Amino acid sequence: MTTRKKTTSKAKTKANKAGEAAPLIGSREERVNAGKLLRDSVPRSSHAAWTPKAKSRDPIAILEQSNKDRLQELVPIRYGRMLRSPFTFLRGSAALMAHDLARTPNIGVQVQACGDCHLLNFGLFATPERNLVFDLNDFDETLPAPWEWDVKRLAASFVVAGRDNRLSDDQSREAAVACVRAYRDNLRNYSRKSPLEVWYSRLDMDTLIEMAPDEKLKKSRQQLADKARARVVENVFPKITKEVAGQPRIVDQPPILFHVDAPHFMKNAHQALAEYRSTLSDERRVLLDRYRFVDAAVKVVGIGSVGTRCFIGLLFSEENHPLLLQFKESCRSVLEPYAGKSQYTNQGQRVVMGQRLMQSSSDIFLGWTKGRAGHDYYVRQMRDMKMSVPIEGVSATQLKRYAGHCGLTLARAHAKSGDSATITGYLGNSDSFDEAVGDFALAYADQTEQDHAALVKAVKSGRLEVLIEEE
Repeated sequence: MTTRKKTTSKAKTKANKAGEAAPLIGSREERVNAGKLLRDSVPRSSHAAWTPKAKSRDPIAILEQSNKDRLQELVPIRYGRMLRSPFTFLRGSAALMAHDLARTPNIGVQVQACGDCHLLNFGLFATPERNLVFDLNDFDETLPAPWEWDVKRLAASFVVAGRDNRLSDDQSREAAVACVRAYRDNLRNYSRKSPLEVWYSRLDMDTLIEMAPDEKLKKSRQQLADKARARVVENVFPKITKEVAGQPRIVDQPPILFHVDAPHFMKNAHQALAEYRSTLSDERRVLLDRYRFVDAAVKVVGIGSVGTRCFIGLLFSEENHPLLLQFKESCRSVLEPYAGKSQYTNQGQRVVMGQRLMQSSSDIFLGWTKGRAGHDYYVRQMRDMKMSVPIEGVSATQLKRYAGHCGLTLARAHAKSGDSATITGYLGNSDSFDEAVGDFALAYADQTEQDHAALVKAVKSGRLEVLIEEE
């Protein structure tokens, strides 16, 4: 029979430290029963609780610590983006929530966790076969960790986003509960499937369109799919490049996109590209070699990622077909202090391997490299039909429906790497866990609003410097 260590804080088994998945021991039935037994030591109702340690918890200090290795001149942009609302604050404060989640109950079963699992880190992108799928699409913080952490961050994001859209707390909590219920129901289904069936499972856009309950929603989803399919390099290329001395170059758009006036920058970019090439499989090296590297520029990305080193590379084929690659710095996961170190010394490799393990299908150009200054990067295509689902102005019904899709998707991602049978046994058939996490999501949404207010106060007092970008 499977046994798992009960934990409420820093679970670091030998397997955790290596970043490796624990082996599955016993039949599905035995593991389900083992999960049921864990309810005695960690009651499902215990997940409702959120009580911060008010005296030792300084959200601003935790944010400042997370900026330690960033480009300091860009940090004010990060604060400016987080300042906009409690929801943008939540998006940018994965390190703060990791600190908090590590102090909540968990049953000691790990999965490959996203680490920054909020509702806008799901979206559409193209598979190598050029199909459009809905899946997780951000893995900067991925690491083996307790499965509960992803579920709770995702549920909390629905309450915070619901409030941001002027929905009532009852409506916002209902979306969070729907997300957790979809996770629980679908994880049970995945626990009954073979590993290959789980691995091949995906939620494609055509299926989402067919699932729409009425023609209006079908049309809306079709329009979203059409927009995503238009987000390809051939369409973005004319908007961010111009010809200089007969050669295409990236157009500076400071402070978001700009060239570095230093002779070593392009030399370092070429070196990073060469090392990245060595991480690709042989057939993909052949593909990359059909392109030549012509320009590179620094690009500020995201909210939580602002201040990390990131640049885009512009490449062309012999017939002048463009390719845009994004080189994004990979720092240590915000989960590492609480879940243990990754088995990968290069943090870019950590991101790539986590992405491949969690996604149903991944970018063929995924790879990693190391800069001359010792910074790790992962590499991917830029804007290959990538699109987040817009949530501004959504109704309660729309948010709840979207929550179900996210819960399903997270269940499949966790089932690929984790012990879905033991987790399923623990969750059971009742809504005890769903309701408990719904209560946690409300409480943590209150905490997020308090932390956002603390950021506003820190900016007003001059403790933090902020740069507000033009809309």
